[in-house]
Amino acid sequence: MKNHLLSLGAGILIGLLYAALGVHSPAPPVIALTGLLGMLAGERVAAPIRRIALRRARPAD
Repeated sequence: MKNHLLSLGAGILIGLLYAALGVHSPAPPVIALTGLLGMLAGERVAAPIRRIALRRARPAD
């Protein structure tokens, strides 16, 4: 939970900085969130695939 709060706080600080400088986020919010969703999905899919691959690569006892 601590990491989530730190991430949220950092995002708010950067948002305030962008607003103070009068610039927009480098990526439109929908595109950025879609990219983040894709990254999270990739992480979730990779974990079981990695476990299966390691199980198959392990020599039989």
